[in-house]
Amino acid sequence: MELLARIAQVIVPVFLIVALGFLYGRRARPDLGAFNRIVLDVLSPLLVYTALAGKDFHLGDYGPLLLGGALLILGSGAIAWAVARGAHTQPRTLVPVVMFTNCGNMGLPLALLAFGQQGFGAAVALFSISNLLHFSLGARITSAHARTRDLLLSPLMLASALGFASAASGVRPPDMLFTGMKMLGEAMLPLMLFSLGVRLTVLKRADVPRGLLGAFARPLIGLSVALAIAALLGLEGTARAQLLLFGALPPAAMQFLLAERYQQEPERVAAMILLGNALAVLFVPVGLALGIR
Repeated sequence: MELLARIAQVIVPVFLIVALGFLYGRRARPDLGAFNRIVLDVLSPLLVYTALAGKDFHLGDYGPLLLGGALLILGSGAIAWAVARGAHTQPRTLVPVVMFTNCGNMGLPLALLAFGQQGFGAAVALFSISNLLHFSLGARITSAHARTRDLLLSPLMLASALGFASAASGVRPPDMLFTGMKMLGEAMLPLMLFSLGVRLTVLKRADVPRGLLGAFARPLIGLSVALAIAALLGLEGTARAQLLLFGALPPAAMQFLLAERYQQEPERVAAMILLGNALAVLFVPVGLALGIR
């Protein structure tokens, strides 16, 4: 019962905000275009930078976890390629969906609730590593014509680079500026969960068969690979729990933007992502239960 109570304390606030976004989306049908640009260009970069550059984040403490996150992404992609071939699905469609998790708008709030502010920096570092691989390798997998340079020069990637530099050097803005940047960045967490709920309103019954493969493959492969990597690297405690939560997360919403940009079956990718995020209510508690022991 104590384990169930701890898991509920983490997931109930997250899914409450998602549910409120879903209800509001059903009623108001808001246009999220301008909102998404603000999040990607302003709020997300500030959140990433302030978490990595914070005085309580020490890069050297998280080396094994970050290595595990990178291996998890690459290992999941290798297995997803074999699954795609066996299921007669285009690898360029399925593989990035399985490789990259929704570690931003769902993973970060979950990590903050599960591990507190002390473990939040590690979750942001995993998010940054995932973005680096997503905007380089992931984009190239989605399309051979992807211009990786443009993606890597995005505000989010520049903020990640500056954040890691500040973590390594200890150089950061004065506290009076840093506090304002942190306040604005942290506003992203509930807003992104709310917008995720709004996005789920476009999931239709006809999309379910097209999305089932990716929706189930992402957390099932991710959790299996995460358990193996945690054992291989000898991860224990919070580091192990962080990696298992990372592996249990649903597909990254960002992959739909890449699929749409390069016309790589965007409708099917959208179905996989939306259905996968809906199924997170089943798989996220499993990841937390395996990690919190």
